[in-house]
Amino acid sequence: MGKFIKNILIILIGFLILSQVFALFQTDTKSKEVKISDIVNLVDQEKVDSLSVTDNRVTAKVKDSDTLEYASIGPNTNIYEILDRFGLAKDKIRKANIEEKPAGAWNNFAYSILPFLLPFALVTLVIYFFMRQVQGSNNRAMSFGQSSVKLSDERKNKVKFADVAGAKEAKEELKEIVEFLRLPQKFLSLGAKIPKGVLLLGSPGVGKTMLARAVAGEANVPFFHISGSEFVEMFVGVGASRVRDLFRKAKKNAPCIVFIDEIDAVGRQRGAGLGGGHDEREQTLNQILVEMDGFETDTNVIVMAATNRPDVLDPALLRPGRFDRQVVLDLPDIKDREAILNVHAKNKPLAKDVNMRKIAERTPGFSGADLANLLNEGAIMTARRNKKEIGETELKEAVEKVMLGPERKSHILSTEEKEITAYHEAGHALVGTVLAHSDPVHKVSIISRGRAAGYTMKLPIEDRHLQTKSSFLDEIAALLGGFAAEKLVFSELTTGASNDLKVATAMARKLVMTYGMSEELGPIAFGDHHEMVFLGREISEQKNYSEEVAKKIDHEVSKIMHQGLTTAEENLKKYRTHLDAIAKRLVEEETLEQEQFNEMVKDIMPKEKQKQAAPATEAAPAPAA
Repeated sequence: MGKFIKNILIILIGFLILSQVFALFQTDTKSKEVKISDIVNLVDQEKVDSLSVTDNRVTAKVKDSDTLEYASIGPNTNIYEILDRFGLAKDKIRKANIEEKPAGAWNNFAYSILPFLLPFALVTLVIYFFMRQVQGSNNRAMSFGQSSVKLSDERKNKVKFADVAGAKEAKEELKEIVEFLRLPQKFLSLGAKIPKGVLLLGSPGVGKTMLARAVAGEANVPFFHISGSEFVEMFVGVGASRVRDLFRKAKKNAPCIVFIDEIDAVGRQRGAGLGGGHDEREQTLNQILVEMDGFETDTNVIVMAATNRPDVLDPALLRPGRFDRQVVLDLPDIKDREAILNVHAKNKPLAKDVNMRKIAERTPGFSGADLANLLNEGAIMTARRNKKEIGETELKEAVEKVMLGPERKSHILSTEEKEITAYHEAGHALVGTVLAHSDPVHKVSIISRGRAAGYTMKLPIEDRHLQTKSSFLDEIAALLGGFAAEKLVFSELTTGASNDLKVATAMARKLVMTYGMSEELGPIAFGDHHEMVFLGREISEQKNYSEEVAKKIDHEVSKIMHQGLTTAEENLKKYRTHLDAIAKRLVEEETLEQEQFNEMVKDIMPKEKQKQAAPATEAAPAPAA
């Protein structure tokens, strides 16, 4: 499209130039063509200053006027004979100041050939530009099978392991790859083969691409990167051709790293889709397999690939000789999250009172990309408030925005809805506080955010890798705290608890069917999940249990849910005074931070939670609500 517009502009400029050329050979706008007899009359009346004669034209300049009058005469015609034929006196002819100008070769060309030559030149120019367009299309067609790989020279734009916070185990594993690229002979002399492929596995946003770039930066080698989807085309054989071109370029620049992002787009298991496989995708995958296993032992080219769906990859990709190494990148723990926040905060002005540890505590399950987005949202919020430094308040609000969505200030609750929401959130917070195995409350608010009319932020103090049955049961009870509070205070239920019920029911069902924590059914996993590879998501579940067992499963799930509701109701009745106090303060102030909330419930908080909350309370004064 850009080339087409450029060509159109060139043609328009050509038209302008031609119009100027034509204007050079046109007579003045004040000239007018008359008969030869009119010019003779002017000469007879002595109204002519001068008379100029060219090969086939007589031009008269009229006295006391800027007007030029001209008349056509035959070629090689004598002007004196014409004037004499009209009977003019010789003295009047002399006063006319006749000047004869010989016609030049350029004028003959301009007036005779140019009118025919210019249209021909214009048509030729248009044809030339159309031919260039066609030639460009042919060139694109010829380069259709070439890969669109991008070369990022990490020797100039270096990303080092120090720039990638966290992922200690992954970096240790990849340091060996750096050694292979730096000193290949050290390993080849011992008969060791250079790894042909490294597969980076991890959730979206954990830093797979950044880590691959860091390997190239540490090894000081070129970095080729391409997406897996760029290989796949509708024409069979194009993807395979692009793979060959990619590896041809890589071998010319060896030692180097070839990074294929989202390799599951082209590396999915063959022959597993409904209605047959995609021939183009399978041929592309076959070519990748051949190229990877066809490397010479002394070729220093390492293929790195990234995916968050290793379960759908073809087994041939994962065998030794292809992707020899598989490096898993987990979501960062609290220490890594703090380090990642500090890395992304380097170029941002932070207030002195910002405690990154507190922000890291509020972000369990966040990836590196989420944390970068958190700091960016904090910076945007600070700029919106015309502040010069990013404060802890902005960062905490940014956490909530990333987790729950933006505040909906236009969503104003009525007085009755506000009171119901306050008791609902107070029920969640109170039950979650008095139960020993539930996560501590960090914030309670009745300000609408995202789809929620209010929210209770409960986050663990430290990262958990294992979860007990007691913690599951307490979390279910805390989820039902809002439902129980509405029922206790208003003797009426609202739709506000619909999402709580959905989450709690799913948790109870997992307790029974997945984790084997049901006393009646015992340690058995129920349900066989099947995934369709060509869709890349779970679409079916096969029942490997009878209808009688299904009835028992439903009974156990119902039992756990009722047990959680009973626990919530008992605690709310026992601490009704605290429930009313929390709800009243929420109606007045709309938000309670962790320190303010802990101050209200410290007398009923379990001892374990009091120990956890003490340092947080002493660390900084409670911010204004």
